[in-house]
Amino acid sequence: MKTMTCKQLGGACDKSFQATSFDEIAQLSKEHGMEMFQQQDEAHLKAMQDMQEMMQKPEAMQMWFESKKKAFDELPED
Repeated sequence: MKTMTCKQLGGACDKSFQATSFDEIAQLSKEHGMEMFQQQDEAHLKAMQDMQEMMQKPEAMQMWFESKKKAFDELPED
């Protein structure tokens, strides 16, 4: 089990997520993002806007994704 925060995953807060795989932690982060979108949380909306801009450049998005996966992989187990 490893832990990353919303900020470490490109979000806007210090909420922690725990998972055994990067795909699992990414899903938890996505669900949190959808919840914050529904609440119209300003900081998270800004982070989502930044992410949408990055998605316009597939190479940049792929590099970002790989860097987050690498960061997860390098974390020690909780």
